[in-house]
Amino acid sequence: MKDISVILKGADAGARKIVEISGEMLRAALEKRGDRHPVAFPGTAYYLPLSYAFLGLKVRELAQLEEVLAACRSLVGEPRDRVPTLDEALAAGRAAVMAAEAIEAVRLLDGPPPSGIWLGATSDAVLRSQGVKLVDGSMPGIAAIVGGAPSQEIAVNLVRDLQERNILVVMAGDTNGVSLAEQLEGAKVQMNWDTFLVPYGKELTAAAYALGFAVRAAMTFGGITPTEADRGEKILAYNRERVHAFVIALGPLDELKIAVAAGVLNFGFPILSDSDIPELLSFGPEKKDLIVANVAHDKMAEKAIEVRGIKIRITKIPIPVRYGPAFEGERVRKEDMAIQFGGKYSAGFEYLFSAPLSEVRDGVIELIGPDLDAVEEGGVLPLGIVVNVAGRKMQKDFEAILERHIHHFLSEAMGVMHIGQRDVVWLRISKEARKAGFRMKHIGEILRAKLVNDFPSIVDKVQVTIYTELQGVQEWMPRARETYRERDRRIRDLVDEAVEMYYSCQLCQSYAPNHVCIITPERLGLCGAYNWLDGKAAFEINPTGANQPVRKGEVIDAAKGKWKGINDFVFERSNRAISSFSAYSIMDDPMTSCGCFECVIAILPDANGFMIVNREYTGQTPSGMTFSSLAESVGGGQQTPGFLGIGTRYILSKKFISAEGGLKRIVWMTKEIKEKLGEELKSRCEEIGERDLLEKIADETVTIDPGELLQFLKKVKHPALEMEPLL
Repeated sequence: MKDISVILKGADAGARKIVEISGEMLRAALEKRGDRHPVAFPGTAYYLPLSYAFLGLKVRELAQLEEVLAACRSLVGEPRDRVPTLDEALAAGRAAVMAAEAIEAVRLLDGPPPSGIWLGATSDAVLRSQGVKLVDGSMPGIAAIVGGAPSQEIAVNLVRDLQERNILVVMAGDTNGVSLAEQLEGAKVQMNWDTFLVPYGKELTAAAYALGFAVRAAMTFGGITPTEADRGEKILAYNRERVHAFVIALGPLDELKIAVAAGVLNFGFPILSDSDIPELLSFGPEKKDLIVANVAHDKMAEKAIEVRGIKIRITKIPIPVRYGPAFEGERVRKEDMAIQFGGKYSAGFEYLFSAPLSEVRDGVIELIGPDLDAVEEGGVLPLGIVVNVAGRKMQKDFEAILERHIHHFLSEAMGVMHIGQRDVVWLRISKEARKAGFRMKHIGEILRAKLVNDFPSIVDKVQVTIYTELQGVQEWMPRARETYRERDRRIRDLVDEAVEMYYSCQLCQSYAPNHVCIITPERLGLCGAYNWLDGKAAFEINPTGANQPVRKGEVIDAAKGKWKGINDFVFERSNRAISSFSAYSIMDDPMTSCGCFECVIAILPDANGFMIVNREYTGQTPSGMTFSSLAESVGGGQQTPGFLGIGTRYILSKKFISAEGGLKRIVWMTKEIKEKLGEELKSRCEEIGERDLLEKIADETVTIDPGELLQFLKKVKHPALEMEPLL
């Protein structure tokens, strides 16, 4: 085993080089653009996140990068004629990654923005959208891969091993001019956030984007605000405990890579290498392995998960293609398609219903109609997927929940693209999947395995019948549609007053320890992914899990939605940080947020109303703040009157900020929200007696100026102007 001094000296020397390169680039940029030229990563509100985390410095202008590099030089210190200590090497690592971040920021000023396969910095909208995957375990870890693999085949197999375990893969750097992302592109592997494969940049310094993602997770979900005095210690502690990341270093390590690796070690993220490098094993009081050498490529994923202590749940399904959530984002393009079903090309539906245990033949999968190998390439067939389930604790209300999961279950098979649900289904199978032996029976195998594995408390038996001939599809379609209508009627009749029990959702506490979501029949989770029935089903599946029943108890304020039982629960489960909660008010003790909300509502005092902005919207708003800036007011378990994180469909609820007047208080919302809710939002306006309210609610096409907004509201006679003052 090589001496660890190689790492210590390499970190010290490499950090000096990166800081020097950064200084040269900054001098040129200052000479060309001047001190006051703005500096930022597009779509983010956390400045340069590493500098902000370690120094408490909000870098907005080029001149402030001089302060950053001065701090980096201080961390590196004077050249040494001895081997640096581990603490000195770690300090040099922090300097290296901050300097790398500065290099990327300056590079954005001069060169073209990342394009092609390179994605560059992660926007706040993407970070928040990934939050649900991070907290619910569907993305249990993050692999940062630096360098390129010895061959294209090794590159593909390595990332497929990680994808199959649902690990997010971020990529930066190269080995002898070859990057992993370029190897994957050559093999026609789809890379984007949906496929869990994220190429940040070919330069080594792009690794700063991965660490920036980690520190922003602490700020976004953990509610940690960096300070100069703290020097990033709280954020580093948060990452060591809650962000399950690791680094895979491919190829030999030079001084620059070692310096960046030293920066990574500050976060407690272990480094695994395929090279013969010095190891750092059983380190610290927890006896963690931080540097592991000579790991075989086909064992890399397994070893990384073991070293980082990531909990992986893999369902082994007897199908001939790889399987996991990372493949859900892959698209089967027309030129790669073997066959398709439904969509605009033919009839298609999927229908799940329950029956007594004695009436379901577990494991029986029937195909009525032609199979994949009997249809010419590019062919089209109708599709009917009928799933019959039984279980001792199965309830009729759970049918729609299980049926909704069909989309995710089928999409997670590599080479299978599933879009839509109910009687609006579109399914494509790729040529590669068919060539590998994928057949229609495997759809049944997937559904049975996942339903029994993911819902063990309520599903004991599963029988699947698949129709690929028109007669069977036409016979079942009317029955399925009548059931869809019945379910919709039942949900519409389910109101908050009709139940004594609400459900908590504490999935996000792995990232936002003081946040507790309370889900009611008329208020879904702020992430938009979980409703009251989901919480009820989840409790049946796992009585000790994140979704717990909460009895309302004594009414404190019916109009604002305050109950003693709810308050007591929230107080205890929020680490005694939140003592009072209002289900229906945004101004009095509003519900907290973790950070993965779909929209933010914010008060506009001059307009006596509120605006709503969705996380995908990157422009300015009448509040003078972007979505990212607004989100800082509500994320991380904060309770901020006048600001609220919500799921988009909560806007349609009768209980939507009802204590302040509901929809009539909305004076501005993005055009995208209007279009997404469409006719349902128009119908809701009619229900409250404001038929033309949607036309009176401004959006970015009308104005983002607060003065102009007020004039518009007066012109259209918006009802908010006549309502009781908010302040």
